[in-house]
Amino acid sequence: MKALALDLGDRWVGTALSDGMRISCKPYQTVDLDELESFLEKFLAAEPITTVVVGYPKTFSGGESAQTNKIVLLKNSLEAQFAEIKGRSVTWILWDERLSSKRALEVQQGSSSPEAKKKSHSIAAAFILQSYLDNLAFHAVVS
Repeated sequence: MKALALDLGDRWVGTALSDGMRISCKPYQTVDLDELESFLEKFLAAEPITTVVVGYPKTFSGGESAQTNKIVLLKNSLEAQFAEIKGRSVTWILWDERLSSKRALEVQQGSSSPEAKKKSHSIAAAFILQSYLDNLAFHAVVS
């Protein structure tokens, strides 16, 4: 089953999608925050998603900030609304996203166009999701 990542922002939400074997992922699309619920309703009904990984914006020291608390509240609200789709349970996970946005901008080689900035959210979501997938693979090998 596939996994979806969300990089929740104040205006935009980046999304990324894994392959069915959860080995790799790719940026999917960037959605306006006001359209997120509609996007999730349609997307989760159409795709065999069983896990949604939400970027968890810890501070560099590992603590929480006002933004962290805001993301947790939004994640909890979305989880309550989309815990089950078409009889399929969907697990919601917070995953450390430190430096994902910076890495996304570096991939775009410093492009500062509005389109590049918008796309950087879905690239950041792919970094978040790939980190999660790599962790799953590591623990599968170690176990």
